[in-house]
Amino acid sequence: MPARPESPRRRLPREQRARQLLDVAWTLVGAEGTDALSLGRLAEAAGVTKPVAYDHFVTRNGLLAALYQDYDLRQTAVFDERIGLAKVQLQDRARAIAGGYIDCVLSQGSEIQGILAALAGSPELLAVKRRYQQDFIGKCADWLGGFAPAGSVPDAGFWAILGAAEALSEAVAAGMVVQAAAEAELERLIVATVTRGR
Repeated sequence: MPARPESPRRRLPREQRARQLLDVAWTLVGAEGTDALSLGRLAEAAGVTKPVAYDHFVTRNGLLAALYQDYDLRQTAVFDERIGLAKVQLQDRARAIAGGYIDCVLSQGSEIQGILAALAGSPELLAVKRRYQQDFIGKCADWLGGFAPAGSVPDAGFWAILGAAEALSEAVAAGMVVQAAAEAELERLIVATVTRGR
C-alpha cells in the first residue's frame, strides 16, 4: 500500500498566523521560561518554518515586545470593561482598577514576570514597557481625575499607584500575599492618593 502524501501546511491569513504564534510563544514561556524563547524554537513548536516566525517578529526582542503588547491589550480590555461596569464613585473606580490589574497579572501567571524581566534587559524593550506604563498612567488620570481638584494628583502619585500594583501583583503571584488583601491595599492606596489634595 503506497504511503499517503503528507498534507500541505495550511496557510493562515497573516493576522491569524500572528495570533497562533503568540499563543504558542505564551505556552513556551510558561513551560520553558523566557530564556528558552527564540524565533527558531517558536517556529519549531508552531509547526512553521523559521522564515515565517522571522517575518512576523524580525528579532527575539520583537517577539518579546509583541508578547508584552498582547498582554497589555488584554489588560486594557479588562480595565475598560471593569471601569464601564463600576459606579462613577471613587471607591468603585479604585476597586475596579485594583482588581483588574491584579487579575490580569494572575491570568497570565508567571509568564508575564519573565517577559517583564526580559523587557528590562534591553533599552529598546524598556522603551516599549515605558510607553505602556505611560498609557496606564494616562488612563488612571482619566478614570480618577473627576474625583480630585484639577492638578491635585501629581504624576508621581499615579506612578506610585502603578508601582504598588506591580509589586502587589508579583507578591500575589508568588504566593506571598493573599489576592483579596492585595486588592484591598491597592484600593486604599488609590483612594488615598486621589483624596489627599482635597
